[in-house]
Amino acid sequence: MDGNGRWARARGLPIAQGHHEGGEAVQRCVRAAIDAQVPYLTLYAFSSENWRRSEEEIGNLTSLLQFYLRHKLEELHSLGVRLHIIGEPERFGSTLCQELQMAEARTSANTKLTLSLALSYGGRAEIARAARALARKAADGLLPPDSITEEHLASSLQTSGIPDPDVVVRTSGEHRLSNFLLWQSAYAELVFLDVLWPDFSERDFSRVVSCYAMRQRRFGGRPQ
Repeated sequence: MDGNGRWARARGLPIAQGHHEGGEAVQRCVRAAIDAQVPYLTLYAFSSENWRRSEEEIGNLTSLLQFYLRHKLEELHSLGVRLHIIGEPERFGSTLCQELQMAEARTSANTKLTLSLALSYGGRAEIARAARALARKAADGLLPPDSITEEHLASSLQTSGIPDPDVVVRTSGEHRLSNFLLWQSAYAELVFLDVLWPDFSERDFSRVVSCYAMRQRRFGGRPQ
């Protein structure tokens, strides 16, 4: 979800306003996913590299996340959304981390949409954590090193139990993955939109679905 800052600067507004409008776009995106019967949606809310930003901006993002947890969670719950957190949310402090855990527990039985929120997330770091977990099992004699498969590594990722993404969408005209779901996106269809994230609408979501419907997914095989 890229472009909050550029959206704000283009209008002479503070960056915090861009993030606020980006939060509104999140709500539109979630409703569009439910309407389209998409069962899994992952939003890259804060990357591990975003810690390089100013303390003020990080504070604004943290406050915005707390606002939505405290004032919008019940709406998500009523829509049948299950919240799932990936990344390193503990880096935001114990209070927010506890609120995120409570939100996950509150929505754990919902089945309409699994909404994964990537917070302080980096794809390379996730793969490294999974490799360390497998290395510990091997060192403890629980898993012979020569028997480690792609399935073992996938099951050690934070997205274990969630299907790999069919589509990865990047907004704001950028054309790169930026360390997002690197392992999981091996065969994802990539869609790049010029729209800035605060302007992302239900119509844009429909464009993504239509674009995906026109792709021919062969996974290395021949066209049927």
